[in-house]
Amino acid sequence: MTRPPVSVQLYTVRDALAADPDATLARLAEIGFTAVEPFGLTDAVDTLEPAVRSVGLTAPTSHVGLLDGRHNEAFAAAKRLGVETLIDPYVSEESWTTREAIAETARALTEVSLAAADQGLRVGYHNHWWELEQRIDGTPALEVFADLIGDNVVLELDTYWSAVGAVDPVALLGRLGERVVAIHVKDGPATMDMSAQQPAGQGVMPIADVLAAAPNARPVIEFDAYAGDIFEGIAESLAFVRTLGVQ
Repeated sequence: MTRPPVSVQLYTVRDALAADPDATLARLAEIGFTAVEPFGLTDAVDTLEPAVRSVGLTAPTSHVGLLDGRHNEAFAAAKRLGVETLIDPYVSEESWTTREAIAETARALTEVSLAAADQGLRVGYHNHWWELEQRIDGTPALEVFADLIGDNVVLELDTYWSAVGAVDPVALLGRLGERVVAIHVKDGPATMDMSAQQPAGQGVMPIADVLAAAPNARPVIEFDAYAGDIFEGIAESLAFVRTLGVQ
């Protein structure tokens, strides 16, 4: 299996995207991206569809809420934009504190995944730090969740938040295996200070080892926040990832 091309999470450029979606996506294409990862797909698709297509980008993955009762709207939006994998980006911290609560989230997302499969779509989940920081009988909550989800549910591991949650992302990727179909690549001091995030290769994250641990997963560059010029930061991240042989 060949690793999919590098993508970029559009939340990274959310301010520019809101101001001028066409110019923002054109800039990302000029930097060298062929794929992007939208967020809030159901509400954003009307704006994104013409802008993405006009510059020849694809959107193989997208973040969108799937447990709010609007998953059929998300499916329809995905088909319009050519999204193949819909990733729920957020389940609140309190839902990861007990095995029972985790099991309920796993059940609900598995149910959505079965409906998605009928539409030719795949469903996944993206973590923050709390799913790793919270332990159930010594096991990170995300791994408990991974053991409970159905075969149709995949994972997008945010490797930075894994490190912030005190779980080594390289070892975690090894344990989660092929269930991880995408990884968020970002760097910095691995603290809660989002504005301290840095381009890939300039912080403490073992980016090369992370990519090697998930050889078939799509890398998705992301900044939650950045103190410098965000497009320059994205370009530096992409350039570094490409020095590691990832296209």
